[in-house]
Amino acid sequence: MSSSKTKRWHGNVEAIKSEYLNGVTTQMAAYGDRVRFSLFGSVQKPHYEVINTFDKKMAFDGNHHLHRAEEEEFGAGNVTPIFTLEQIKRLIAAGGSSRSTTRSPRAASSRSSTAGARPVTAAARAREAIDGEKYAYYKANRATLPEEINLHSDEISELMLQGKSAEQAFGEVIEKHF
Repeated sequence: MSSSKTKRWHGNVEAIKSEYLNGVTTQMAAYGDRVRFSLFGSVQKPHYEVINTFDKKMAFDGNHHLHRAEEEEFGAGNVTPIFTLEQIKRLIAAGGSSRSTTRSPRAASSRSSTAGARPVTAAARAREAIDGEKYAYYKANRATLPEEINLHSDEISELMLQGKSAEQAFGEVIEKHF
């Protein structure tokens, strides 16, 4: 029964091909604005769960068909963090997994700024994407935000990592603290 273990992938969302992510965004546009990927399946076509604003979840298989997921498939330790539609679109714009096969692990590591540096993880890239989205919202709305909102930056980031948009996260923090 080792076949189930060989079908698991590493969870690096950046390794998913842009073409596949386009199918994911189609389902997200129809069913919900957030998604998380199961570690079951392959890197080319991982199973995923689209989450709507009411936290209802719809599972899809690697062919973007509705999928009746087993309980452990989207259980703790078997899923990626939640990504927003905007984050997935940014991954597609950045190329996801490059469409050509010219990018090799050796080429990717030689581009790192520090010799011997470890590759950037999916979680680190998600955090970078959230920080960029958070800053863009802050910059666009600076005049209307409370002066000390920056003291709650980590809390806003955590809310965004849970799948909330920048606007929702800022609104929740403002309502809670101001």
